[in-house]
Amino acid sequence: MQRRQFLLGSLAAGAGIATPALATPLSTRGLDATQFGVHPGAPDDQSAKLQRAIDQAARTRTPLWLPPGRYRAGNLKLAAGAQIFGVRGATVLTLTQGPSLMSAEHGDSVTLNSLTLDGGSAQLPRGRGLVDLADIGALRIEDCAVLRAGGDGIRLTQCDGSVTGTAISDAAETALFSTDARGLILTSNTIRGSGNSGIAVWQSEKRHDGSLIADNTIEDTHARAGGTGQNGNAIAVFRAGNVIVRGNHIRNAAFSAIRGNSAANIQILANSCLDCDDVALYSEFDFEGCIMADNVVDGAGSGISVTNFDFKHGRMASVRGNLLRNLKARAGGVQPQDFGLGLHIEGDTAVTGNVIEQAAFAGMRAGWGPYLRNVAITGNVMRQCAVGIEVSVVKGTGQALIADNVFEQVAGGAVVGMEWRKAVTGDLTKDGAAQYPQLTIANNRVS
Repeated sequence: MQRRQFLLGSLAAGAGIATPALATPLSTRGLDATQFGVHPGAPDDQSAKLQRAIDQAARTRTPLWLPPGRYRAGNLKLAAGAQIFGVRGATVLTLTQGPSLMSAEHGDSVTLNSLTLDGGSAQLPRGRGLVDLADIGALRIEDCAVLRAGGDGIRLTQCDGSVTGTAISDAAETALFSTDARGLILTSNTIRGSGNSGIAVWQSEKRHDGSLIADNTIEDTHARAGGTGQNGNAIAVFRAGNVIVRGNHIRNAAFSAIRGNSAANIQILANSCLDCDDVALYSEFDFEGCIMADNVVDGAGSGISVTNFDFKHGRMASVRGNLLRNLKARAGGVQPQDFGLGLHIEGDTAVTGNVIEQAAFAGMRAGWGPYLRNVAITGNVMRQCAVGIEVSVVKGTGQALIADNVFEQVAGGAVVGMEWRKAVTGDLTKDGAAQYPQLTIANNRVS
């Protein structure tokens, strides 16, 4: 046999082996739910039949296949090894009973793929999700849709694994709520119309979490339960350390686009945030370590706030390369001057390379009363702001460097000394800075 004939024959044989495997439908590689008397489109509740199918598939670690159609069911329990597959957009499970449509406790390798899960807006018990999973390892929720949950859409407790490519719409509470995660991956999901939050990543006490929240689209986040920031955030990270929030597209949040509360070493990177009614990007209270870089904020009460140096820690941050514009004054509220700011920082923070335009009160606020220490503000551009930088000059403030910034159309002054909300100096780039030895103000350009 010639060499060419041998190679062609080998390739043909390989193709003959591979092709049938690729063409084999899932139903022949797993269990078909119809074998257990489950019928798509049946008007009766199919919970018992579906539960038998799920249990059998989980025992044998075999995928369970649900053909296209609508299934009425509820309170389904997912044992370890449960893997349920459907046809994307065509396999629909509608809640009929129970505190959740699907739930699981203490297992591994739970998979939900290409299912539409419809809660029908039926009210769930407080703290429950339409999909409610606890202590699950190697979780996979992929290419699903979760509709009209009467509580949380997906609620995860002490889980690791991933939720990817999933659409969650019109959840009454939080679309995707994780507590005490072990490094979850929450990526490429689409969330719309959440009642109180889009994605929430919490720890029950301040400690490592390590979740990645990336490349999600989150729109129209409401705050129906009210409050002053605990609701209404597209992404909320609470007490969870070492979380990365990256590349998300966020629009129309009742409060913040991304809010970290007591979240150490949070990284908020390259997110697009449009039309937020409060501070768009927030790191507050008891945290040490924050990076906010390369984000876009267009339309918000304020752009970025890294604050609460007065509360335990609330310090140590790098804020760089952000584009912040259209920061609006807000009528009413406790202090309307807390809005219309481009950026507010306080303790042990470097601020560089940011561009801020059209801030109703000030491009930046450095410090609050005596709470200012080790701040460097260099190489930023501020234009069309009422004031360029407000810097606290209250007795007891620490050192601040304000250098090499560019200011244009800052009618109230490029750098103005403040005692809390009261301006007590003129433009310190012109004169008067010498009386504040803690301040270094140099080489700024003002036009």
